[in-house]
Amino acid sequence: MAGGHGGGEYKDLVVFLAAAGVVVPLFNRFKISPVLGFLAAGVLLGPQGLARLADTLPWLSWLTISDAAQIRSLSELGVAFLLFMIGLELSWERLKAMRRLVFGLGLTQVAACTVVLGAVFMLMGQSLVASAVLGMGLALSSTAVVMPVMAERGRVTTTSGRATFSILLAQDLAVAPILITVTVLAALAQGATAAGGDFDPAVLRPALLTLVPAAIGLALLVALGRLVLRPMFRSVAKAKAKGQGQEMFVAASLLVVVGSGLAAQAAGLSMSLGALIAGLLLAETEFRREVEISIEPFKGLLLGVFFVGVGIGLDLDAVAADPWGVFGLAALLTAVKIGLIYGAARLWGLNNRTAIETALVLGPAGEFAFVILGAGVLEGIGSPGFTQTALLAATISIFTIPLMALIASRLTKRVEAAHPDLPPEALVPVDTDNQVLIVGFGRVGRLVGEMLTEHGQTFLAIDANPSTVSMGRAEGANVFYGDAGREEMLRLCGIDTARAVIVTMDAPSKVDEVVVAARALRPDLILIARARDDRHAERLYRLGVTDAVPETTEASLQLAENTLVDLGVPMGLVLASVHERRDRYRKLFQAAMPDGQTARRPRALRATNRS
Repeated sequence: MAGGHGGGEYKDLVVFLAAAGVVVPLFNRFKISPVLGFLAAGVLLGPQGLARLADTLPWLSWLTISDAAQIRSLSELGVAFLLFMIGLELSWERLKAMRRLVFGLGLTQVAACTVVLGAVFMLMGQSLVASAVLGMGLALSSTAVVMPVMAERGRVTTTSGRATFSILLAQDLAVAPILITVTVLAALAQGATAAGGDFDPAVLRPALLTLVPAAIGLALLVALGRLVLRPMFRSVAKAKAKGQGQEMFVAASLLVVVGSGLAAQAAGLSMSLGALIAGLLLAETEFRREVEISIEPFKGLLLGVFFVGVGIGLDLDAVAADPWGVFGLAALLTAVKIGLIYGAARLWGLNNRTAIETALVLGPAGEFAFVILGAGVLEGIGSPGFTQTALLAATISIFTIPLMALIASRLTKRVEAAHPDLPPEALVPVDTDNQVLIVGFGRVGRLVGEMLTEHGQTFLAIDANPSTVSMGRAEGANVFYGDAGREEMLRLCGIDTARAVIVTMDAPSKVDEVVVAARALRPDLILIARARDDRHAERLYRLGVTDAVPETTEASLQLAENTLVDLGVPMGLVLASVHERRDRYRKLFQAAMPDGQTARRPRALRATNRS
């Protein structure tokens, strides 16, 4: 890494990490989006910021980022990680279910914004081909900024959040075709120039041939992913179960993201598209939740690099040279897109408030504008000077996304999480909504799951044994690999919306660990745990379970019940005495709790037990 001003080989990395360590806590404290902090840090720490004073004050060189190009290359990884995480949350089935919003609303937005913005640029004196490239590049929005901002405001699972996600996904899928179209348009322009204004179809042949490796690469990526990913992670999970460490799982997850991105690039596709496909493939496996936990820290840090890179790219001298032109173009393209996205959203059935919020957050330009417009410049399309102005306008518009989200929340007040005006495809629930969560899917957990299914109750199971998970999924059960003792895993598996958690593991220490984590996240949760014996049951009640089921007590009661029934005692009397004895034991266990503390038993459950 270039040091700059004798700053040292790793100086830029240290400066970025120091900025991240200061910016995120500071902005969180003042309830300001950290995205704005990273963007501002990029402007301040880049060549246009403190570096201007480095000649006068040499010590400032230690506080600046000298190698902006390397920051931008790292930022591409951040976008790839974000798309990978989006793919993990999607799965092919959900993508198919959302096809009307993704390929209807999303592609309508891309097409409408491309055509209208292209027409605007033609009115500004740009050629038809240059206007088309500018329109395609600026029609896209920023997945890397919009999704984190929506998540910070708790808007991802609302109707507007799902509609926004659908449009962003359509845009991400459109990047590769747009880049190919740029190549085709460049060939058309060059062919027309060489032929004196006449079109020669032969010039299209090299451009169209670029589709072949892209299509082959895409097919190979999907095929190899289906064949390799599940066995690879199963092997890593088995090694982890033998105590060989979490680092192997992290390494395998990083390999998938970076490897799929590089493979896609080699085939002529974008790195982020390759990562998205890898995420979609892994979403079908039992390891998706564990992979999410492994990748999350890297995604956040690399997205921070991306935001800093955007800030570094803001040329303040160029903005100062033509402020009216840059800010005016930023306002114009944002306003045009807001109007078009609002109209498209209403056309596809979104209610008024949802359409407003979706349009506002997607109005500014996105990170792929730099990729597409940069490709246009390399292909010799359009004026480099005007393209640079457009890129500055795009950068400034990206800075406004957190502000747009704030304005949207003020305008729309409260947008319901579900609304009858929204197309049904947008309301596809995530696979963790309102289910019973079973921790441990061995013999006990499997039987609990069978009983829940028999009575029409849906469940999601977690188990740390890869063989148990594979067996459960082979039987059609909704079971995932992971350690439920971690709060992150419980959150990813839907504890926030779970109706109950049942802990069935036979290791008392792991049962205690899960109970503590679950109760910390949901004080109101129905929490039922398997206990080794009476003493363990007492401890579980102290930890806050709704019910503890000791193996020894239950086995004794079952033996007594069977014996009495076989001896001819009426079934009703036997069941009544068993329930009475069970309640007596429960009261004894609860009596051992200190300071008169009582178990946290939801009112509805107490009423059910009394009946």
